[in-house]
Amino acid sequence: MTLEILTADRLTPFRHGFFTRRGGASSGIFAGLNCGPGSSDQSDSVRLNNARVADAMQVSQDRLITVHQTHSANVVTLTAPLPPTQPKPEADAMVTGTPGLALGILTADCQPVLFADPVAKVIGAAHAGWRGALSGVLENTVAAMQELGADPARISAVIGPSISQQAYEVGEEFLESFLAEDSSFARFFANGVDGKYQFDLIGFGLSRLRAAGVADASSLGHCTYGDPLRFYSYRRSVHEGRADYGRLISVICL
Repeated sequence: MTLEILTADRLTPFRHGFFTRRGGASSGIFAGLNCGPGSSDQSDSVRLNNARVADAMQVSQDRLITVHQTHSANVVTLTAPLPPTQPKPEADAMVTGTPGLALGILTADCQPVLFADPVAKVIGAAHAGWRGALSGVLENTVAAMQELGADPARISAVIGPSISQQAYEVGEEFLESFLAEDSSFARFFANGVDGKYQFDLIGFGLSRLRAAGVADASSLGHCTYGDPLRFYSYRRSVHEGRADYGRLISVICL
């Protein structure tokens, strides 16, 4: 099966793609394009999947860069491929103005966000789950791009497949953690059943991007939870009693 790559006109002319799970070498609960080395999938399958992604993005494997994601607000600025003998930096976003580099973000319900300023020729990629988004990873990505000459007014930011509000049930403590930061964040929560709430992660991400000055912020509108044939989902794996789950990759190249 060939790879399925979702794209956004707003990110042209940069090569980019929000990859679905279709077209990969993994099997079992990981069936498809699992690109997560942190999963319990066979390492050979994960390496082959990442090689297929690099080929699709027309870069060598050493130039497809991922980081050790920790749900933080940390951003790294890259000027060269990472040394293969050193541990990956702990961060949840990357930016670069160096041609030939491809920035890859792994997700399975969290938001993969790709950024581009076509005038400054600066790109970024961020992993924005609720913790990272609340602590400022999207704003920090924009700020790091500005240090390389980007202008928020020129930046396009696109949120790829993520869990939708309909599928994202949370409890009172989760809501309170947001209201403690800003009472106006209540607008991202809807009443659910049995005292639960439904959180709009994508709406929250778009709001944070726009507050950071990004004039062109949008979402592809795909829900990872609701489309098991195309997307991996951490929450769905929990609800199904699975031992693990695959990771999707989203990439942008300069």
